[in-house]
Amino acid sequence: MLVLDAAATAAALDYSALIAGLREIFAAGVTAPLRHAHVLPRAGEPDATLLVMPAWMGDGSHGGVKIVNVVPGNAKRGLPAVTASYLLFDETTGAHVALFDGAALTGRRTAAASALAASRLARADSHTLLVVGAGHIGSEMPWAYRAVLPIDRVLVWNPTPARAERLVERLRDKGIDAVVRNDLEAAVGAADIISCATLSTVPLIRGDWLKPGQHLDLVGSFTPAMREADDRALARGRVFVDGPAAVVESGDIKGPMASGALKDIAGTLYDLCGGRIEGRRSANEITVFKSVGLAVEDLAAARIALAARRQD
Repeated sequence: MLVLDAAATAAALDYSALIAGLREIFAAGVTAPLRHAHVLPRAGEPDATLLVMPAWMGDGSHGGVKIVNVVPGNAKRGLPAVTASYLLFDETTGAHVALFDGAALTGRRTAAASALAASRLARADSHTLLVVGAGHIGSEMPWAYRAVLPIDRVLVWNPTPARAERLVERLRDKGIDAVVRNDLEAAVGAADIISCATLSTVPLIRGDWLKPGQHLDLVGSFTPAMREADDRALARGRVFVDGPAAVVESGDIKGPMASGALKDIAGTLYDLCGGRIEGRRSANEITVFKSVGLAVEDLAAARIALAARRQD
């Protein structure tokens, strides 16, 4: 069985190939069961979450399962909030084929899904990306977005400025024009695309801050108790989700729907990639993409990583 650590998993997931692979799997309509989510109570810190995410192609080729531990309290320990492993198996025989570092795979496929959505929903002339949340997934966003759009400036906001500064330094070392922004409202006003990847339980992005033509990407909220944007932000935008699970799982969708601020969902990544729903309709339209992460994205990423290693 092939075993890849974090560095090898990331190296096998080129963003252009990964985004193309995700587009193909969504266009093909491959689906998976809703993930299994379990709360792990913690004393003195936010509860942890255990996620189990299975998927299979249905054609006898591959299936896989990801096990994820999300521990918000790790921020105070200086450790990543997400730890995960992904097991790829032969769908016909059940034989285990490869084991990938799940955190690296998750970070890449999550950013790739956001970039895929943005390729249909953001303005084609978007140049400035605001990253809200400088953790592992947030740090992947500039690279994914640059694979589909002419992003040449990155703004970074994080609740802990020092973490934002570290991400900005890494981006600058790679030749990207990046800067820390401590005023979130002003940063939103200066951006073409706002990508949020936090574990926030209260809205960070206010709808009144948004301006015509912007694209808002919400990644972090994967439980009903989590929020990254207020009701007005969802009310002002034309809202898309990665899949039906977002309506059930995310506070950024459930909250505005319960209050009546969000009347309907325009479509999913399946609709966008399958050509059933039009993406951005005008230069002034505000678009919103809410993802909770789908098991089919992990499966697509694992298959792409396996193919890349076999070509080496």
